[in-house]
Amino acid sequence: MVELHGDERIDYLLAEENLRIIQSNSVFAFSLDAVLLAKFTYVPIKRGNILDLCTGNGVIPFFLSNRSRASITGVELQERLYDMALRNTKLNDLEDQIQFIHGDLKEMPKTLGNGKFDLVTCNPPYFPTPKEDYKNENEHLAIARHEIYCTLEDVVWSCSRLTKSGGKVSMVHRPGRLPDLITLFRKYQVEPKRIQLVYPKPGKEANMVLIEGTRDGKPDLKVLPPLYIYQENGLYSDEMRHLLYGN
Repeated sequence: MVELHGDERIDYLLAEENLRIIQSNSVFAFSLDAVLLAKFTYVPIKRGNILDLCTGNGVIPFFLSNRSRASITGVELQERLYDMALRNTKLNDLEDQIQFIHGDLKEMPKTLGNGKFDLVTCNPPYFPTPKEDYKNENEHLAIARHEIYCTLEDVVWSCSRLTKSGGKVSMVHRPGRLPDLITLFRKYQVEPKRIQLVYPKPGKEANMVLIEGTRDGKPDLKVLPPLYIYQENGLYSDEMRHLLYGN
């Protein structure tokens, strides 16, 4: 049995009924963007190496462990979240498949080596907010949400360096950063291959974008059908309900 700290709780990982996860509203709890990225991305099925940057409590590696037998590594800067991820690995008896590193994503090419991974995923901080705008926020949440310790360019550079030629880079972000994402992907030799816009419901503007690129790939971009979170009546869409809870 793992130990819980403060306001931590153990939740089931939605449709993944074999998995549970330690969460905390005041430190870290996963949201839909992590779920969508884990379902959207390509994964090597039987073998290979997967890396998840800005891993938080390890939610994306745990989702991916149900889709792949590959070795999965998560990297987290915040020590408290890293500790949660370690305990989640023990909770789910996945020490043989998933490992976590406490460190800065900008240092990972030096630490792990260039071109070592078949897939690198990242749910990065969204907001390039100056210090005075976040100083009164909860520190853990501020670091997760704002580009305090890494910029979007830092993230894409690290993803590119860590991914082997022909490997995949998958990210989730805000639609307003899509021009930056495409520009930076191409700057660092990751060719955008698939994009999907996510909408709260029909008639509303998109509030998330999923993007996947291939390291050293050739130009050929596919724009997938839109994904709607809710129906007009406020209930989850059929596709979203399937993603969250299965059949």
